[in-house]
Amino acid sequence: MKGFDVRRARTLAAVAMTLAMAGGVSVAAQTAASASTSAPVRAAADTCSYPYVCLFKNGTRIGQFQDVTSGFQNLPSRPSGPNLVVQNTRNDDVAYIRWSGGTVTCIPPKQSFTVSGGTLTGIRIDSRSTC
Repeated sequence: MKGFDVRRARTLAAVAMTLAMAGGVSVAAQTAASASTSAPVRAAADTCSYPYVCLFKNGTRIGQFQDVTSGFQNLPSRPSGPNLVVQNTRNDDVAYIRWSGGTVTCIPPKQSFTVSGGTLTGIRIDSRSTC
């Protein structure tokens, strides 16, 4: 197809998914997190492939996880916002992120989540298809 830009289409799809998710994710009171159309979201969509859940800080991938686990995998680096993006590329599995205060946020399949404040301490991939 003449004039079709695959990279732009992927970026627009990632932005649409992020905006659609904005109203459906619960956020801990002690953290400020939001869906965003910032550069890190675009970078996450371009560099995190199925079947991974990836963490990006300032557009650079700092971690990726693939295994379904029964418990949380600790994040020794304790990444924090702003400019932190968690991208779930899995088709049928949710990803949970655990905050330093113990609160947990669920990220649906094929969605990204931008952390604008707060610190993450763990991640878990679950075989459930919905949060």
